[in-house]
Amino acid sequence: MTDASPENTEHAHDPEVLELAGKVFDLARQGEADTLAAYVDAGVPATLTNDKGDTLVMLAAYHGHAAAVRVLLERGADADQANDRGQTPLAGAVFKGADDVVRVLVEYGADPGAGTPSAVDTARMFGKDGLVELFEGK
Repeated sequence: MTDASPENTEHAHDPEVLELAGKVFDLARQGEADTLAAYVDAGVPATLTNDKGDTLVMLAAYHGHAAAVRVLLERGADADQANDRGQTPLAGAVFKGADDVVRVLVEYGADPGAGTPSAVDTARMFGKDGLVELFEGK
């Protein structure tokens, strides 16, 4: 578990903190938008990442939860933050066929050219012409 803020690293290995982080990551995977919003509003960083570099937005996007993605982005999460493999939430949503998530990410400024492979490359690879047009019109 990591956060962009160095002052928060002192608690990174506390078992209670790790347990809470695991719960929050599960909420993102499950699309529990209201509960995620409450945790972030109470101080959990919207930019929280796991040991693979996956953000809460990445996990919510990959699992097709547009409302969860939206509440995280509204609270300062980065729509373009790539994980340790260079994958972005937008490319993950394209890969999973989560068009509603794609639209939320684009609405919040996600860059279709970011990451490896990029969202536009992923859309081309899977023949998603409508998304290619959406990205190229951006």
